[in-house]
Amino acid sequence: MQQNTIENLTMIEEAARTFAQQHILPHVMEWDEAQIFPVDTMKGLGSLGFMGVVVPEAYGGSGLGYQEYVSVIVEVAKVCGSVGLSLAAHNSLCTGHILAFGSEEQKKKYLPKLATAEWIGAWGLTEANTGSDAMRMKCVGVQDGDYWVINGSKNWITHGISGDVAVVLVRTGELLDSRGITAFVVERGTPGFLAGKKENKLGMRASETAEMIFDNCRVHKSQILGEVGEGFIQAMKVLDGGRISIAALALGIAKGAYEASVKYAKEREQFGRPIADFQAIGFKLADMETKIQAAELLIRKAAHLKNEGLPVTTTSAMAKYYASEISVQIATDAVQIFGGYGYTKDFPVEKYYRDSKLCTIGEGTSEIQKLVISRNILKDE
Repeated sequence: MQQNTIENLTMIEEAARTFAQQHILPHVMEWDEAQIFPVDTMKGLGSLGFMGVVVPEAYGGSGLGYQEYVSVIVEVAKVCGSVGLSLAAHNSLCTGHILAFGSEEQKKKYLPKLATAEWIGAWGLTEANTGSDAMRMKCVGVQDGDYWVINGSKNWITHGISGDVAVVLVRTGELLDSRGITAFVVERGTPGFLAGKKENKLGMRASETAEMIFDNCRVHKSQILGEVGEGFIQAMKVLDGGRISIAALALGIAKGAYEASVKYAKEREQFGRPIADFQAIGFKLADMETKIQAAELLIRKAAHLKNEGLPVTTTSAMAKYYASEISVQIATDAVQIFGGYGYTKDFPVEKYYRDSKLCTIGEGTSEIQKLVISRNILKDE
């Protein structure tokens, strides 16, 4: 990285860290316990340009690259995984999809509102019975003149209730046809677009996860992103970038758990000395830091490839797979280092432990990442 890039990153990291300490940290457990999605905090992140990090300035965004984006997510997730998740989903999925595949008119209409967090974005691919198997989706769109009538539901959607606008993947062709799915932009308030059940989750509790229901929802053809039938291919490309986001989220959680562990190990005394002096704890900390650095290198490589417009599918899958798995391992070790205190809500590591697990599931499970990686490395040259 060039010197000006490093200086830029440092400045952005400090801004994100300061915001997280001042505006997120005091409320973390309150939001977690009550499953409060802090919309005002998201708008605060928007005022700093963090809700449209890679959106060009011409559309009201920050016009930055993926390295800066990774840094913002890491700093926020170190304090609260939930806010980090909402930040990632808003940037890379809804906003990212419109940025990558929207017409000039669509970009001008939606990106300025999303980049400033005037509007919160949602992205709907998953359904109750189609998680990894997205091509069997049952949410269907039927053409009726200049409109498409959408029926069905989407599940596990970040901001499914609070989102002001959603990019929704709908089956418009035959079942299992990769060219039978179309992406629509649907605004909240459109008749027939309803909010459904909010999920009661193990972790990431302050990031709203809910059902979106479409009941004879009429959407004008001007709301189609790209062409009819391109939705699935678009979604797979969007997820390539989204995986970098979740990898960064996992890294932030891992760093938060590790930093809390180092501090505690230096302060907590047993047998007359700090537990950090015991090899059992020292070796755990050594493993944690090594995994963190390895994950960060993979993520930074993926961000570099994305910035350069180079193929990123394999590397982003590797980064997401590795970072999410080590995040769970590090959070688990953190609870162990804290001992009985680690199992209580008075100390931060139990929340890192709960939040980390989602990273191995969302935006493609670890098993799907291994499928992507293995297919790509076994392709005929």
